[in-house]
Amino acid sequence: MDLEFDLDSDFIPLCDLLKYCGITETGGMAKQLIAEGMVLVDGEVELRKTRKVRSGSLVSGDGFSIRVH
Repeated sequence: MDLEFDLDSDFIPLCDLLKYCGITETGGMAKQLIAEGMVLVDGEVELRKTRKVRSGSLVSGDGFSIRVH
């Protein structure tokens, strides 16, 4: 699933992005996915749940990718 996300601020926390885009149903599930090392930001494994995702970033994992604008 390839998604596009338009920011309306400077950044969005990674766990919130996953929840808003429907990758997980809850923020807790998003945090678990991140803690397990299942989420990449710009091709690197990201373990910080509240990492600031900014415009131009690519967030990906098993079966999904989110391009942030």
